[in-house]
Amino acid sequence: MGESITEGTIINWLVDEGDTFNEGDIILEVATDKVDNEVPAPSSGTMIQTLFKAKDVVPVGEVIALLEVSGEVSSKKEPKVEKVDTPNSEKKKEKTKRVKPVQAPVQSNNFSVSNSNTFFSPLVLEIAKAEHISFEELARIPATGNEGRLRKSDVFQYIEDGRPYKFAQPVTQDPTAYRIPQLTFDKGKGKIIEMDRMRQMIADHMVYSKHTSPHVTAYVEADLTNMVQWRNANKKAFQDKYGERLTFTPLFVEAVAKAVKDFPNINASVDGTNIIVKDDINIGMATALPSGNLIVPVVKNADAKDLKTLAADVNDLAAKARENKLAGDDIKGSTFTISNVGTFGSVMGTPIINQPEVAILALGIIKKRPEVIETEHGDEIAIRSMMYLSLSFDHRVVDGFLGGSFVRRVADYFEQFDINRVI
Repeated sequence: MGESITEGTIINWLVDEGDTFNEGDIILEVATDKVDNEVPAPSSGTMIQTLFKAKDVVPVGEVIALLEVSGEVSSKKEPKVEKVDTPNSEKKKEKTKRVKPVQAPVQSNNFSVSNSNTFFSPLVLEIAKAEHISFEELARIPATGNEGRLRKSDVFQYIEDGRPYKFAQPVTQDPTAYRIPQLTFDKGKGKIIEMDRMRQMIADHMVYSKHTSPHVTAYVEADLTNMVQWRNANKKAFQDKYGERLTFTPLFVEAVAKAVKDFPNINASVDGTNIIVKDDINIGMATALPSGNLIVPVVKNADAKDLKTLAADVNDLAAKARENKLAGDDIKGSTFTISNVGTFGSVMGTPIINQPEVAILALGIIKKRPEVIETEHGDEIAIRSMMYLSLSFDHRVVDGFLGGSFVRRVADYFEQFDINRVI
């Protein structure tokens, strides 16, 4: 389910204890990061016992169920287990002995707390001790575990992000200091819809991005008339020749990858006080799922691919997204993201940066309108296909010159599209 996956959430068991199943039948659904996976039965048999419930977060390598394969099916629900004592048995028992989670000391609540649960596992405490992370700092780390528990991966992600709360200080009781007013809002009455797991993750990711990166947005508009006319004239021939639909997305990815090569510092991430300028140019495509949630499949090494390959990659990723079949590797490793808000009819957008990247480009709707253009006969009014582009960038590392120059370069590539290009 992905090389970097360390744990998964059991979404649903599809086979109950005592039920029989055939090889290949789906036993359960497991969620990792933003991808849901169906787990097939390795062989025919009977479900003896499930060791975890739905919504439990389980580390990789943990046994989640006991199965009995065909030919060895017993009427008993409990599997027969032989106990063998070895010289190392006592040591193994000591190693596997569970340690009671430790509760953080009660602190005054005059600092911002991101996770409401003050119980931390011994493993989390061990990592915190090694990294010199206090209980107050632990309490600020966004927790994604079951019932708000802080997981090992949460702590590692927080450390990787540069420990943004490392130097946060408790709020002083200075009477002159500004305090957030404790307002009570009337949230109204109506149908209550509980956020699903993916929506909660998106919400956390968006809030974290706005909290971490000071967002600035630059806007330009581009004349896409040549690109639109070429695509309309060649889309059928392209599909006949290569067997791939030619949408605007691979054309956009191609132009963005070229602009990224021109301005490599836009293809970066922040690690504390260091800026990591990425070697690879992997373009993420913000994609709406049928559920309405958002996911970002990634076109890897976009700068090294021709239009045929880009079209194939884009179509494949879009199809997987629609069918909820994206694998873990399909959504990893993006270095720059584009969001085509024009597909929803939006004129322009102010996108939120996809962390840990430092910029994201929103592409508005392609709209025909009268424009003044220069011709050999002077200025004339003509119907042109226009688009607004908006680049949100992290002002910690991207200044206005770089951000503005980059988005202008993307627009230039759109406008300079070769209408005589051969497919």
